Amino acid sequence: MKAIMALITKDLSEPYSIYTYRYFIHNWPNLCFLAMYKDQCVGAIVCKLDVHKSMVHRGYIAMLAVEKDFRRHKIGTALVKKAIRAMIEDNCDEVVLETEITNKAALRLYENLGFVRDKRLFRYYLNGVDALRLKLWLR
Repeated sequence: MKAIMALITKDLSEPYSIYTYRYFIHNWPNLCFLAMYKDQCVGAIVCKLDVHKSMVHRGYIAMLAVEKDFRRHKIGTALVKKAIRAMIEDNCDEVVLETEITNKAALRLYENLGFVRDKRLFRYYLNGVDALRLKLWLR
């Protein structure tokens, strides 16, 4: 837990409490993955899967981070693909996430995997930056 928190805290603009990490990791451990290099955590993805509007099984990518020195080696892409495969095994219909509108690398990664821009969320983050909600339809 400590390694995940350290990695994600460095990269994401939102401060998450230990309870947020526990919520995801304890409720959906099968949807949280790490990328390790030797004994170092160099990547992490934290997700969940719920029923949305009483009918759609919606996956949610809450956090994705890759250590700066390990970026551009497709680790983030591999983590997202692994999480989506696990969601599909649990009958997921769609996957959503939010990312800062200024995070060009994240937008490129997700759009290359088939996600589309669904909605702009004005001043979504605590730092005042807008978010884009991205969606991937699986069914």
